[in-house]
Amino acid sequence: MKAPVFDYRLANSLDDLFDAFDEHGDEAQILAGGQSLMASLNLRLSSPALLVDINALDDLAGIGEDEAGGVRIGALARHAEVAADPLIAGRLPLIARAMPHVAHPAVRNRGTFGGSLALGDPAAELPACAVALGAELVLESRAGRRTVAAEDYYLGLYETARAPEEILVEGRFAKPDPKQRCGFVELARRHGDFAIVGIACVARIVEDTTLSDLRLVVFGSESHPRLAANARAAAEGADLSEASRARIAEALMADIEPMDNLQGSADYMRAIAAVLCRRAIGQMTEPAP
Repeated sequence: MKAPVFDYRLANSLDDLFDAFDEHGDEAQILAGGQSLMASLNLRLSSPALLVDINALDDLAGIGEDEAGGVRIGALARHAEVAADPLIAGRLPLIARAMPHVAHPAVRNRGTFGGSLALGDPAAELPACAVALGAELVLESRAGRRTVAAEDYYLGLYETARAPEEILVEGRFAKPDPKQRCGFVELARRHGDFAIVGIACVARIVEDTTLSDLRLVVFGSESHPRLAANARAAAEGADLSEASRARIAEALMADIEPMDNLQGSADYMRAIAAVLCRRAIGQMTEPAP
């Protein structure tokens, strides 16, 4: 199929973008990397009146350190840039572990970090990582900026806290605790395909053996990324033994609500989530990538 007819506008400033929103409302859609948008247009799942190209907005690009030692990732940072950046590898090892699973090289060369976060595809790796890491997402409109915690941004299946007149401009990640470790595992039909089930998690390792403050997110099988409260409670004070990981995985079953789909039943998704949970927590004993 071919995309429906639409108008195109290149935004040279955020004011240009906000003008388009004022004129067209939710009939105007943002074009950044286009790796999800163009497919939805060609499948006629989306039919905007206007596409506003934001690729000229250099202020939305780049990766850098903030004053507190945290990391800022601009909305227009390409996946390939994020994957190759030494600051990401050193400060955000969970994202470094996840990036090789994000689609394929051609997609990573054009797809944007902000586009993935803003859309909130339930099978996407980066929204799950943002929630697990307690990231803050910065949204801007003509009225100004506001910050939303990643765990509050994702509300349901492709439902987010972003208003139609807003754009996600950057993600902010706090400086990690030196004792924090991470785990990332996913199951896909082929490496780089959409995740059937995935786990992104971070926790503090106290005295080299004891888990604390586990933040674990299941994606792929769920409608949207959210923290697993029961798994967190089961992990507090636990060691990293196989028996402890099995108990955490069992507790996780009360946190998830898998969706039946063409990949398998809800029961299948639960079984896979339990296996991946044990593996992801097991990665916390390994050095960061």
